[in-house]
Amino acid sequence: MVFRVRESSLEQERLNAICPYFTMFPLSVPVKQLAGVASDAWVLDPFCGRGSTNYAARLLGLRSVGVDSNPVATAIAEGKLVNVSADEVETACAEILACDTAATIPEGDFWSLCYHPKTLTELCRLRSALLNDCRSPGRKALRALILGILHGPRNKGAPGYLSNQMPRTYAAKPDYAVRFWTKNILSPIYVDSLELVRRKARHYFASTPVGVPFRVYCEDSRTLKLATLGNRFSVVVTSPPYFGMRTYVPDQWLRYWFMGGPPTTTYRQPSQLSHGSAMDFAEQLAAVWTNVAGACTPGARMMIRFGGIHDRRARPKDIMLDALHGARCKLRILTVRSAGLSSRGKRQADQFKRTLRTPIEELDFYVRLEEPS
Repeated sequence: MVFRVRESSLEQERLNAICPYFTMFPLSVPVKQLAGVASDAWVLDPFCGRGSTNYAARLLGLRSVGVDSNPVATAIAEGKLVNVSADEVETACAEILACDTAATIPEGDFWSLCYHPKTLTELCRLRSALLNDCRSPGRKALRALILGILHGPRNKGAPGYLSNQMPRTYAAKPDYAVRFWTKNILSPIYVDSLELVRRKARHYFASTPVGVPFRVYCEDSRTLKLATLGNRFSVVVTSPPYFGMRTYVPDQWLRYWFMGGPPTTTYRQPSQLSHGSAMDFAEQLAAVWTNVAGACTPGARMMIRFGGIHDRRARPKDIMLDALHGARCKLRILTVRSAGLSSRGKRQADQFKRTLRTPIEELDFYVRLEEPS
């Protein structure tokens, strides 16, 4: 049995940052957990988010499966896992823009101030084409890249994003953004979509890790029959949503629009865990752990990172322990360690004067499956 050691470069790790997501642990976390794992192992992340665990598996030559109920998350994850070159990504973009693709262009103050009219037309044509057909590796990578450049700060020199001034990590609500741009006399400039895709593709896809088998499912980890996927997992590295954290779609509404959602802020969530009470939340997490255990090999190990948010009084440690004890399988909790203070990442909050609160301590739960469920 061959064991893998980490053999990657900083250039290969760039791709992990192709698009931000609301919460994401550093790539070093799953890389550390997967170091030394047997080369024939399958890795699972039932709450994959933007796919950091799956990308760490790719870096180490390991096969993996990721599951998330949010289409933005799974699109980013897939884009980082397909085996594709920078030229293929650029070609996919050029072919779409060369066609006279019909596209619905949203109207209103937000859209006229967020994007230059020509940029918006190009963007909508790309959106329409990718919604219609995103089966090829080149298109999957292009979709993830566009999600990353959809909005962000305006810097000196060549533009790095398609939008007017905006944070990269979350989309400002339309009314607030319009007031901000109007007050600061900020008008959108024309950004050539193809040229920006060309530059970004060369940055992210010029040097990528060797491709490995993977699958990403936009599904609910409570109900997706993991045991029928044809793989037995020996390692699970994941970070579930924190209790009370329900702003994934509203905070990413613009990227959600690109994935087929409405052209305004939406609070309608994809299928997700209920945050009504800590007890309900723990019971649903328990259902996920039961489902996961049914797809794992005996002795499989899990590392779960979990924390909390300020407006919920429930203790994160108690919620996760209740969930693990409530699973209908024999899980042995090996240890619980502090992972330090949580961080919402570089949210560029100063651009829109968003006030961030003091982060809360996160915990890492190390668990082993004692026997099949």
